[in-house]
Amino acid sequence: IAVKFAELVTKIDRRSGKEIEKEPKFLKNGDAGIIKMVPTKPMVVETFSEYPPLGRFAVRDMRQTVAVGVIKAVEKKEAGTGKITKSALKKK
Repeated sequence: IAVKFAELVTKIDRRSGKEIEKEPKFLKNGDAGIIKMVPTKPMVVETFSEYPPLGRFAVRDMRQTVAVGVIKAVEKKEAGTGKITKSALKKK
């Protein structure tokens, strides 16, 4: 699912985890940071601390992996009225 990098929140030291810079303009190869990402479609994720298998991600661009990381926080939204499959209707 496509995501938009909404905000570069902080740049952090990879070893200590301490904040180096607030709202950096960019991150270079090898840098670590906290980034706010917004998916273009609804997706199922959880924070890494709550459920590690759903708390990891990779960002790819032009068939290249450009970022990997863990999810620190999730802004949950109510499920919309999407498509309902035939099997889901049968279970009701």
